[in-house]
Amino acid sequence: MLSPYMMNTYKPAPVAFTHGEGAWLYTTDGRKMLDALAGIAVSGLGHAHPKLTKAITEQAGKIIHTSNLVDIPEQAALAEKLCKLADMDNVFFGNSGAEANECAIKIARLYGHHRGVTNPQIIVMERAWHGRTLATLAATGSRKAQAGFEPLVTGFIRVPYNDIEAIKAIAQHNNDVVAILAEVVQGEGGIVSARIDYLKKLRELCTQKEWLLMIDEVQSGIGRTGKWFAHQWAGITPDVMPLAKGLGSGVPIGACLAKGVAAKTFKPGNHGTTFGGGPLVSVAALRTLEIMEEEGLLANAARMGEIMRDEFQRALAGVPGVKEIRGMGLMMGIELDRPCGDIVNMALKADIFTNVTQDKVIRLLPALIINEFEAREIVKRLAPVIKAFLAQPQQAAA
Repeated sequence: MLSPYMMNTYKPAPVAFTHGEGAWLYTTDGRKMLDALAGIAVSGLGHAHPKLTKAITEQAGKIIHTSNLVDIPEQAALAEKLCKLADMDNVFFGNSGAEANECAIKIARLYGHHRGVTNPQIIVMERAWHGRTLATLAATGSRKAQAGFEPLVTGFIRVPYNDIEAIKAIAQHNNDVVAILAEVVQGEGGIVSARIDYLKKLRELCTQKEWLLMIDEVQSGIGRTGKWFAHQWAGITPDVMPLAKGLGSGVPIGACLAKGVAAKTFKPGNHGTTFGGGPLVSVAALRTLEIMEEEGLLANAARMGEIMRDEFQRALAGVPGVKEIRGMGLMMGIELDRPCGDIVNMALKADIFTNVTQDKVIRLLPALIINEFEAREIVKRLAPVIKAFLAQPQQAAA
C-alpha cells in the first residue's frame, strides 16, 4: 500500500520484498517468487549477484561521490568500455533514461543550430516512450502520459512506427529536421520491434540528409535482446545512443553515447549534472559489463528468450484471446485481445511477478542470468494464469 507520505504517483502491486537471490524474490510474508520483470529490465544480473555486490561494497568503502569538477578514473574506465562495445566516440553520464534522452535531444538541437537551423525538428514515433521530463514527454507518443502537462515542448514531428515512407515524405518538404529518435523495440509501446530493413533505411536516410540517427536503447540495450544493443541486429551504428536501466544493475545511471559530429557538438558549459558518472555508479556499471562478458549473458539471453517464446507458443496455441507472442531475446510481450491489468495480481498468487503495458500486453523482462529451468518455470506458472484470465467473461475481466 502506498505510504500517505508518498506523492500519489504510483499504484504499487500488493507485494513487498525483503531480499532477492538470482531470479528469485522473497516477500515480506515469506513467499518465494519468480521475478519475470527484473525491475523493468534493470536487474540483468538478477538480485544480489556476489561479484557485483563485492564491487559495490568495496567502492562504497573508498569513495562514493566527488562531482564532475574533477577527473573520475572509474568514470573514464566505464566510458572507454562502453564506447568500444558500441563503436561510439564518447559518452555523457547522467542518472536515468529520461536524462539520457534529454541529453540526446539537446545534442540534436545544438547540432541543428550549428548548421544554421533556427527551429530544429526531431522526428519521433507513434507509441514511443522516451521519458517524463518535459522534453522527453513531448517526444513520447502517449497522450495519456502527456495529458495535463501542456503546453508541451515543441520541435517534434510524429510519424507511424516502421513506416519509412512517412519519414521520406517529411524529408521532401521540411528543411528543419535535424534528427530521428526511435527505439528498436518499443518497450512501453507494447514490445513492438522495428523491421531490420526499416532500421537500415533509417540509417541510410539520416546519412543522406545529414540528420542524426538517435537510437533509444534505454530498455533494449545492455544485452536484453541477445546483443549488447538491439540495433546491432541490423548491423548499423547510430550517431547518438541513450542508455540506462540494465547498465548499473539497479544503481541509478544513464548514459548518452555519441559518434562523429554528434560527439563533437557539446563544449564545456553546454550540459552537465551533479551526480552523473560518480565513482560508485561507474564501478557498478563497469562491473556489470564485465560480469556479462565473463558469464556469457548475451548468448544466454538469446537462448533463454527462444526457449520461452517456443514454450509460450506451445502452451497458448489455439487459446482464444491470445493475439501474438513477440519480442527479441529476453524482451518479450504477449498481446491479448482485451485489457489485462488483472493478470498482475493473478500472477502474484501463482508466485510470479510480471507487468502489463499498453493495457493489453503482458511484458516479460526477466534477468539475463536465468537458466533453462527458470525460463520454463516462467511459462509453467504464467500460461495457466493467462488461460484462467481469458476464460472469464470479458465484462468481468475488463
